[in-house]
Amino acid sequence: MLRRFAHGAIRGYQLTLSSLIGRQCRHWPSCSSYTDEAIQRHGIWAGSWIGFSRICRCGPFGTHGIDLVPETLPARAAWFRPWTYGRWRGVNGPESQATCRAVPGSTGPT
Repeated sequence: MLRRFAHGAIRGYQLTLSSLIGRQCRHWPSCSSYTDEAIQRHGIWAGSWIGFSRICRCGPFGTHGIDLVPETLPARAAWFRPWTYGRWRGVNGPESQATCRAVPGSTGPT
């Protein structure tokens, strides 16, 4: 029930305030989509903290680029230490293309 409410609130933001503020997020997916996915995947408590940490990284001196919601929660995360759910530096991007596509006969990226 709370996840549906959070999804509705985020979707309402995306359809109203986001277009007024401007779509200038430094990451893909946008911070609101990232937070929505984090809440759907990890629950309202952990997902909200994951989304909050991402919004904090999205400033002028923060990170940029592809940043995906983590598949699992960090091992050190606990409900009574909510800040441990979020990534406060760096991004969770896909593996580099050099490591994904190995060329037969090569010894690695050059």
